[in-house]
Amino acid sequence: MVTIANPPVELRGPRIPDSCAVERALSVVGAKWTLVVLHYLMDGPKRFSDLQRLIPAASPKMLTVRLRDLEQLGLLTRTFHAEVPPRVVYQLTPQGRSLGPIIASIQKWGRRLRAAKRAS
Repeated sequence: MVTIANPPVELRGPRIPDSCAVERALSVVGAKWTLVVLHYLMDGPKRFSDLQRLIPAASPKMLTVRLRDLEQLGLLTRTFHAEVPPRVVYQLTPQGRSLGPIIASIQKWGRRLRAAKRAS
């Protein structure tokens, strides 16, 4: 049996019913590192090396897979600049930017969670 670690969206199991908006949203942003990548891109365009530095726990391969998924979903654009050395810049689309308030809420909740853990 062959298992694909990060299958393309079209191979990720049964289609989610339109009636469950939470499941549908999580199928887009629920993959590991997705929200972290989107969070850092909220500040503006970033090169791959910038994202690697900001997210050291994500392997280059995983980061590449996640960026490709997000581009395919229309949440970011990838711009290749034919220079020496080549430069690739990632930037959020308006659809990707629309996740800003959600990511800010998760960030705020994460800060409260960290404070609660320290207090206990």
